Amino acid sequence: MTLKPWAWAGIGVCGAGVATLVGFAFVDLGTADQIASVAGGSVGLFGFVLAVVAQFGGSSAPPAPPTAPAGHTQVTASGSGAIAAGGSIGAASTGGAPLPAPASPAPAPAPAPPAGGVTASGTGSIAAGGDIGTASTGT
Repeated sequence: MTLKPWAWAGIGVCGAGVATLVGFAFVDLGTADQIASVAGGSVGLFGFVLAVVAQFGGSSAPPAPPTAPAGHTQVTASGSGAIAAGGSIGAASTGGAPLPAPASPAPAPAPAPPAGGVTASGTGSIAAGGDIGTASTGT
């Protein structure tokens, strides 16, 4: 794992602080205690300010917009009463015929349309990239 430059700077500052406190501890323990108190309060206040900025301030990049799935699917319907869908079709009727009663609940959505595309051509044709629950061509 590699550390970022700010992390290395923080480690260096902490190391210098510890070395300074150890040096003062050998010379004058009272002065070392006072320096440690001031340094500890300063570090605590600095940490609090950083936490507030991280929580409420600063700006971050907006999330990336969703991308289209790989292999953009072309959906084409041509012909009188043709129906084409890139995913599943729960119920479809062409030619003015009433829909038959569904045999089962509407199908679950297809995971992804086929890469080659979905094409319905001709009078009353129906095509789907997923499941077709109920269909009536009326022809």
